[in-house]
Amino acid sequence: EAVKTNVFGTTHLANIAVRAMVGISLEDQGFTKEVIPKHFSVKESVFPFNKFLGVDPFLGPEMRSTGEVMGIGHDFPSACDKAFLAAGDIIPTSGKVFLSLRTLDRERLVELGKRISSQGFEIVATRTNQEILQKAGLECTMVNKVSEGSPHIVDLIKNDEINLIINSTEDNQGLEDAAVIRCQALIHKIPCTTTVAAAFAMLDGLKTHDKLVVRSIQSL
Repeated sequence: EAVKTNVFGTTHLANIAVRAMVGISLEDQGFTKEVIPKHFSVKESVFPFNKFLGVDPFLGPEMRSTGEVMGIGHDFPSACDKAFLAAGDIIPTSGKVFLSLRTLDRERLVELGKRISSQGFEIVATRTNQEILQKAGLECTMVNKVSEGSPHIVDLIKNDEINLIINSTEDNQGLEDAAVIRCQALIHKIPCTTTVAAAFAMLDGLKTHDKLVVRSIQSL
């Protein structure tokens, strides 16, 4: 209810719903038109993984969040960037991005690689991903998977050579490697995402980073 109230301003949807349940129609309440906010809102959950270093931050059906935040902006990228910031996820604006996508996601690999490169990042990728990116004309450094032996991606993370991690996996060995990568990312405070959609959202948000405007909830 708190999130919806903030999204829609002074429209208390829960109160309206309760009145409707006891027989007061929406028409009698004067609520007959759809409320379409003039802004975008993105809710982000806050997790306590930084208090339990070594625990895999991969999400499952268990309730693990300890709170939530919301970013509000004039468009989706700015709202998303505010949500990440409020949740404590500081997305870097430069440096090296580790990029490794599962087969299912590779149809967007080149598109994602071009976006990363165009925003000034260097790309580090596992063998197959690197080959695809190089064939598309993108500069990319190859790094071993954890299971392939040192020097591998975790070595780079421990040496503070990686600034952002984008890693989706599918097979059992990949899942084991990914768990190690996520744990090390947590220890070294490196932003890490396991979905292509979140990766694009992060990169889109960075474009608005220097243009963010702070507004009070009351002004919405």
